Amino acid sequence: MHALPRIRAARWSDKRAVAALTADALHTEPLGVWLVPDEHQRRRILTDVLEIWVEHALFFGEVHVTGDLSAAAVSFHRYRPIPPPNVYRQRLHAATGPGTEAFDILEAYLHSNRPTTPHHHLAFLAVSPEHRRKGRGGALLTHHRQRVDLAGLLSMAEVTTTNRGLYLRHGYLPQPEVISPGGIRLLPLVRPSPSLSGISTPGSPERGV
Repeated sequence: MHALPRIRAARWSDKRAVAALTADALHTEPLGVWLVPDEHQRRRILTDVLEIWVEHALFFGEVHVTGDLSAAAVSFHRYRPIPPPNVYRQRLHAATGPGTEAFDILEAYLHSNRPTTPHHHLAFLAVSPEHRRKGRGGALLTHHRQRVDLAGLLSMAEVTTTNRGLYLRHGYLPQPEVISPGGIRLLPLVRPSPSLSGISTPGSPERGV
């Protein structure tokens, strides 16, 4: 049995570390390869783009980490429409150079496949490679579930094939799988609140991931 570090709210000073942790998890995934084909630039570009969204979640959602920063969960409060990150287009271009097309396609897909009702969006869940299979991801999902259930909202996430099992074990229900324009298989997942009897359909008017 592995001893788990405590879970705490992320600080502003943690945002780069959380972004780098998430980029590490995405670096070898088909989604990460499609977003940034250049393997020499991939980790840096992913970290720079993810830092924009981690920062945004600190304003419009929640970021929780283990005390040793070996795992992180980044989520958004989509109780109402939220604005895009500040000067997002300029910052995205600064991070990626001319290669924004795949990020734009992914954003459009995520935008069109969200629930229409107020919900909690678990955007990223990442665990460092050396700490995987030690309960950290499950502990963060349990922590997230408890907080969302207190608010009485459903929670949703989008995952690739490699980590869907963890979400299914925590009560998330698979929705129809979608193949993105880049050929990446993405599985939307919804976890209804105990106070809800149904699941809303996609089609949110919001922007951003």
